[in-house]
Amino acid sequence: MDTGIIGPVTVMPDYISRFGAHSAIVHGAIISSILVPAAISSFFAGHVADLLGRRKCIAVGALIFGIGTALEAGAVRLAMFVVGRCIEGLGEGFYLGTLVVYICEITPPSRRGPLTAGPQLLLTFGLLTGYFTCYGTVNMGSSFSWRTPFIILASLSLSFSVASFLWLIPSPRWLTLKGRQTQAASSWDRLQVDEKDREETEIDGQVENDAQSCQKDMKSASENEQEKALPHDGRLRNHKTENEFFDVFSHNVRGRTFLAVFIMGMQQFSGIDGVLYYAPIIFQQAGISSSEASFLASGVSAIVIMAATIPATIFADKWGRRASMVWGGLSMGVAMLLIGALYAANTVHADTGAARWVVIVTVYIYVILYCVTWSISCKIFVAEVQPQHTRASATNLAHGSNWVANFAVALTTPVLLQRSSFGAYILWAGCLLLTAVVCLVFMPETKGRSLEDIEAAFRKETMGSRAWRKMHVRYTFSQARN
Repeated sequence: MDTGIIGPVTVMPDYISRFGAHSAIVHGAIISSILVPAAISSFFAGHVADLLGRRKCIAVGALIFGIGTALEAGAVRLAMFVVGRCIEGLGEGFYLGTLVVYICEITPPSRRGPLTAGPQLLLTFGLLTGYFTCYGTVNMGSSFSWRTPFIILASLSLSFSVASFLWLIPSPRWLTLKGRQTQAASSWDRLQVDEKDREETEIDGQVENDAQSCQKDMKSASENEQEKALPHDGRLRNHKTENEFFDVFSHNVRGRTFLAVFIMGMQQFSGIDGVLYYAPIIFQQAGISSSEASFLASGVSAIVIMAATIPATIFADKWGRRASMVWGGLSMGVAMLLIGALYAANTVHADTGAARWVVIVTVYIYVILYCVTWSISCKIFVAEVQPQHTRASATNLAHGSNWVANFAVALTTPVLLQRSSFGAYILWAGCLLLTAVVCLVFMPETKGRSLEDIEAAFRKETMGSRAWRKMHVRYTFSQARN
């Protein structure tokens, strides 16, 4: 919801009269001030989630987020507003990546895609709510025109924090990893997951617990002897270091970690949040002159986004992760190139010509393509390719790269739009096409596979190798036969 609020709020008349008009750089800095704290907290969120559990990490993050939003709602000076955004970012970094991990861990393979994509659907609903809340309050004629959206967001955030702490079921995979088998079985029962879908997880957790016991028995041996005794996949590790942050860079998982970090960073360099944050400015630049009309156009884009996300969520396991990344990157890249080419050719005029409508329609097409491809596939893939002991840390690290890239996009977009009508679109097109090529070469297909099957495949093959691609082809044909 914050993404739908912050862009419209910062161009509202009462907000400008209270805090002043700012240059493009300062405007971008205010909007993006949420992102660096989010990146910092997300780097540590995985370790916190491994120590305290997924449920508590989500609840604490939502609480911090709500406190920051309340400060924004009550801001009397610009510094207080920015501090509120920084605190809000700290909370968002803690809970957002952990929420994806939690959903990935509690769902069976047959339903993981749609359920893990569920938060993205709710994000689009929040975006829609934010835009139309601002559209409804812009003419209130007081500071409540921009305070009201933040008051609503703070209330929702604090309610979500309380609900998460009271009613979320602890992740059975996390409980298994901690050796709490009885509680894990109880959690699976409460989640109503079939025995066949939980069996491999429980066996896998028992192997890790046995491995830890074996490690304790061997600690009197020399370090070299221990290294020879341990299997190559590194599963026999000391309990103290099992969930250490730097395990995500160990030999058997670092390829997955680097790919996840790259994918989540490039998800933002696609320009999606540049379009969403600055939608009013983008539509004004294309010829929709009044601020109220640009707000309405932004709200319509939110409707389009939500409408596109619904089928994308339902069919997340039908389209596949790899195909969505490749075809999504290519199609969105073409859309961005078209917009950039129209501006570069100086054919877009605010008052006349069909080019401005081509730009507006292409922006809508772009966000639809994003919603049905990258918005879903990126977050599912980065969570499900990690082994249990690094899933929280690696997923949150990938989300950290997403926040850093988001900060760069939010900070530079108003400057690029001000100095060049086409530069931002050409830059985003290049990032989209590059990512499509990288995913075509290195990204395996993981849809419909259990987390344990994915882990076993990664242990046997090197990511991006010919063997991985052969495995992908074999899996595709086997699915077709079934």
